[in-house]
Amino acid sequence: MRVAISGQDAFVQPLVEAALGEDLVQITQDVLDDPRMLDALLTSCGAVVLMNAHPPAAAGRDDRTALLAMRDMAMPILSAVERHGGLHLILVGTLRVHPQATPDDPYYSSQATLAPRDIAAEGQLWVEERALEHATEGRPVTVLRCSNVQGLPLESDEGHGIMHQFARESIFGWISVPGDGTQVKDFVHVSDLIEVVMNVLQNPPPTRETLCVGTGQGLVMQEVATVYEERTGCEAQFGNIDTHEVWGVVDAREIEQRCGFRPSITPAEMIDEAFEIAGV
Repeated sequence: MRVAISGQDAFVQPLVEAALGEDLVQITQDVLDDPRMLDALLTSCGAVVLMNAHPPAAAGRDDRTALLAMRDMAMPILSAVERHGGLHLILVGTLRVHPQATPDDPYYSSQATLAPRDIAAEGQLWVEERALEHATEGRPVTVLRCSNVQGLPLESDEGHGIMHQFARESIFGWISVPGDGTQVKDFVHVSDLIEVVMNVLQNPPPTRETLCVGTGQGLVMQEVATVYEERTGCEAQFGNIDTHEVWGVVDAREIEQRCGFRPSITPAEMIDEAFEIAGV
């Protein structure tokens, strides 16, 4: 099955494209600008993946233009999918459409409350709701909301995610930890996220679904910082800005039931990878 992909994501998107191999159909900007070209391109496809996590680089997450930019970026794809009869649309976004996890409601799931945390998350949610509203049996929609994704981008020698940030900072004798150290993160490796995307592509839902992607394992930031301190002798500096951080744990039972997904990369292995890539 040929799969079209669209978006402006420099981390996950190239890895999805690589996993698709010969089944990949890239949607370029000139094709997005011409509905006839886009329709012709999608004729050979069975699915479309739209990276829906970030606004264009020119718009910050708290910039009011981010909402309009994300809507404008998605509309050609949404409209084309609605014109076609047999396309499975997959939206890959973040957990930022949910409010921060609390002790009373610590898990992210398909049933979790929706309350976008910034303007870009409002844009993400607008796209998701528009797509889900038009989902049908012959035109199913999958929404993936991803936790704290770690790993190495395809064409980069610098790792992505806070574990890699800590490894790079530790070289200078310190790490900058957001929050006071008591908060919890659910880290997922990008290779496991790609596995989920590929599984969903092969097994579309009957009509519509939303899935939170994470491991279901919460790591306390104080404990993560201690690992870096013990391995490098660096000093953890707490109390740094955590406005854009995703705290809390994904209810991994949903994704396991849906895809048989169990993470293959443990948090300890993610940290080892971060040190190796940073040359520590």
